[in-house]
Amino acid sequence: MDLSLTETQEMLKNTTRDFLKQECPWTVVKEVDDSKTGFSAELWRKTSELGWVGMSLPEAYGGMGSSIQDLGVLYEEMGQALLPGPYFSSPLLCGSIILESGTEEQKKKLLPAIADGKQILALALTEPDYGWEPECIHLSATAKGSNFVLNGTKRFIHDAQIADQIICVARTKKSSNPADGITLFLVDKKSRGLSCRDLPGFVGEKLNEMTFNSVEVPAANIIGKKDNGWSALAKPMRITSVLMSSYMVGACQHLLDMTVEYAQTRVQFGQPIGAFQWVQGYIIGQANHLEKARWITAEALWKVDTNKPQAEQDEAVSLAKSVASESFHECGHLSHEVHAGVGVDKKFPLYLYSKKAKTLYSYLGDPIYHRKRVADLIGL
Repeated sequence: MDLSLTETQEMLKNTTRDFLKQECPWTVVKEVDDSKTGFSAELWRKTSELGWVGMSLPEAYGGMGSSIQDLGVLYEEMGQALLPGPYFSSPLLCGSIILESGTEEQKKKLLPAIADGKQILALALTEPDYGWEPECIHLSATAKGSNFVLNGTKRFIHDAQIADQIICVARTKKSSNPADGITLFLVDKKSRGLSCRDLPGFVGEKLNEMTFNSVEVPAANIIGKKDNGWSALAKPMRITSVLMSSYMVGACQHLLDMTVEYAQTRVQFGQPIGAFQWVQGYIIGQANHLEKARWITAEALWKVDTNKPQAEQDEAVSLAKSVASESFHECGHLSHEVHAGVGVDKKFPLYLYSKKAKTLYSYLGDPIYHRKRVADLIGL
């Protein structure tokens, strides 16, 4: 297993970093975070034109067909800059669902528009009975002629406020096996009976609640097989989780670099605070968290990219997601310890990393969920 970057990956890393330094300084991230939608159409357009949005999708459908390890390089640099946008929701989660399970007609119609950034999709999976397991899916879809009628509530949806269409995970049949009877529906955001509102009071990115009040969806909008939608989520969630881990590794690296620089330049008692053992301990803690997350994530990227057995991939990805989530959170906490009061000043970027860490900690499953998953996979 060679985890060093290829010449092409080094070039991708450098060009991505240069672009983000120019186009996405932390002041731009702050403007986007303060905006009503939490979205920059200009940044989205520019990154789409660079091909970033479509990198995960095949060339036949307007993408670039890049490897998972190449995408890992890109997403790590995105995490360093804290690039905002529906990069997880639209091309990775929804794009992969359509690629893996959609009909050829659905692929040809939807994937090029997703790859170009002209269509934004969001995944409506979690509900008030919060969880990432199939037993938490209660929103019902009942057959009515050639349509299905959706009723229920989806909560904590990422990017729904800017999405054009929603992939809704619904229950079409009750069964003793919770994974049986789940179906995926492509729903137009403007459908009658569908409402979307921001969820107030949460630290992190904007999250949404969507209410489906007798929303009619044509049966032709089913993605994959009826009653077998849960299995269609496995690979997209695996790919997105490992690339989210790469994003968090990049954020950890930036937090470490930012904290080291502050410790070298902040003078107290006649010397830089980095000279004090207590401060050094905080920074060493950050370095430990970073390296742990970096190498576990690198191994998971490699296992997914080389198509190891599915159980092996799932174990590696869940380890990466749990470790990277905790590492990002802890690197932020330790950075606050070193920066003290200035760390909560909105004239300084640290608070933005803390908000992002809170958001990604639970997205696609928190560390407790992923540890349990690893335990199940190894037979405990």
